[in-house]
Amino acid sequence: MSVDDTVLGLWNALSQRDWDGVKTFLSDDCIYIDMPVGPTLAARGPDDIVKRLKVGLESLATYENHPGLLVSNGADVMFEHSESWAWTTGETAELPFVSVHRVVDGRVSLWKDYWDFNAILGSAPSSWMDDFADADVSWVFDATDHIRA
Repeated sequence: MSVDDTVLGLWNALSQRDWDGVKTFLSDDCIYIDMPVGPTLAARGPDDIVKRLKVGLESLATYENHPGLLVSNGADVMFEHSESWAWTTGETAELPFVSVHRVVDGRVSLWKDYWDFNAILGSAPSSWMDDFADADVSWVFDATDHIRA
């Protein structure tokens, strides 16, 4: 499988919220980082990455990834795309993303998402951030010493 196919497969599984499918595209030591919140709130490994993704996405009424430009240079892949989020309370958000991936032996070993945190705060229901107080945070991994910006 090409690095492009690996990344597109990952995003297809995520768009379907196929959590087991997402795991198949991640290396055992993969690091996932939402860059707006920084490396101290990263996740490592397929199980913890899926736990992290569920914090933001599982409670949504609908979630969809819209593929865009994909550029690869060997093991490194940049994917410009957008996501549509809809909450059960009726609010919606269209979020532009750039995701950076490193693919080694057919699996993503590093995944960094760049997006505008304020854009989601302006669209999300007022209770959305409060819901994080009860979220499972067993996935938290400090990746500060494992990545470069």
